[in-house]
Amino acid sequence: MTISHRALGEWSGPLIARPVTAIPLASPSQTWRRPMTNEEVQDFVTRFAAAWAARDGNAFLELWHPDGLLHTPLVNRPVAGNELARLLEVQTAAAPDFVWQLLDWTSRGDVVIVEWQTTRNVHGERFSWRGVDKFRIKCGKIIEERVYSDTAPLRAFRSGEKLEPITTL
Repeated sequence: MTISHRALGEWSGPLIARPVTAIPLASPSQTWRRPMTNEEVQDFVTRFAAAWAARDGNAFLELWHPDGLLHTPLVNRPVAGNELARLLEVQTAAAPDFVWQLLDWTSRGDVVIVEWQTTRNVHGERFSWRGVDKFRIKCGKIIEERVYSDTAPLRAFRSGEKLEPITTL
């Protein structure tokens, strides 16, 4: 197929491709302050993992901004940062042998993402599940945490049902 000069609006000069400069959208995580350094991220991840290992409510509270909010599928509503010690008490009472393990982490700007696995023994059987937490950090503290985890195994366990796969190959 040939394009005539008429199809180009009578333009007879050479066609020049002009580069389009894309302007990246500002990430909400970068509007609060400068991006975290690698050392700051490593320190945050280390303190978060240590708080889980010790199951220390005060250590968790030290990580949270006063206006911080936790969103998790395991609780019926968002949890304010100042409620975390109580949440940890409830979790510890329900699962005293609960173990949280850091598997991996990454970050960009003021966003930190950790992958984790939790394990406990129930009626002599090991029960474990995995998830990911996404943190937004403000002034070195958690302003928002979103927990992503498949709750189907937990729900099946709680109801005494066997977890069935959706698809069988």
